[in-house]
Amino acid sequence: MNCLKVLKKSVIDSQLYVSLMGTVFAVFFMFEQNTFRFPSTLLIFITYFSGYLYTKYQNTKYFYKILLLNIVTGIISAALIIFNHNEIRLVKWFVIVVLGLLYNSFFLETYIRKIPLLKVFYVGLVWALVNSWLTLPEFNFPIFFISFFFVTALVLPFDIRDMKSDTVQTFPKFIGVQNTKYIAYIFVFIACILAVFHLKIQFAASFFSASVFTYILVYFSKNSNRDSYFSFWVESCSGLPFLFLIIYLYLKF
Repeated sequence: MNCLKVLKKSVIDSQLYVSLMGTVFAVFFMFEQNTFRFPSTLLIFITYFSGYLYTKYQNTKYFYKILLLNIVTGIISAALIIFNHNEIRLVKWFVIVVLGLLYNSFFLETYIRKIPLLKVFYVGLVWALVNSWLTLPEFNFPIFFISFFFVTALVLPFDIRDMKSDTVQTFPKFIGVQNTKYIAYIFVFIACILAVFHLKIQFAASFFSASVFTYILVYFSKNSNRDSYFSFWVESCSGLPFLFLIIYLYLKF
């Protein structure tokens, strides 16, 4: 049990896991578009990791440590872009960082997380921009909407988890848990249909398989579930497309 607590604190509470899943989700699309590069992968992971750490710990005693870490990771990220990409990629990255700050920053009087019902769509927007814009030479609309609907659907179970503690209006509090699940089902279905029509066959099959597991996890989402159900299992859904891709490619050969 102590090992599980240590694992939770070092991997999940540290925001390492969600950052890894976001990065793997982006890698899935980079492989589909034949644009995979290690510096881009490292850039995405650093951006997610520093951003999620800042969001979670900005109002704690760790603020100055997190601020210092963000400055260091910002310099590393800029260096990665300058030495491996171009100034356009730097502008894209900066826009995404600003969008992240607008989501939840204590120094803003009103930030996105305070706006009723908007949080889930905003998270979907930022992740979608990473996958369809940051890593690609041109904006890819199919990948944007696949990512947007899928990630938005994954955020809804977290609103179910937090519905008793959230001070802002969320979908479960506004329309109920079951109707929130219906919205998640619809969003996953839309993402899956778009993937089938716009992704290469093995990538579409991988995304479809991941969507099946996502449906199951959304179905069993309850406010009474342990936090690990959401912070590990639901969070893992964004990494499933790449996992299934590896499995299919292995079976093929």
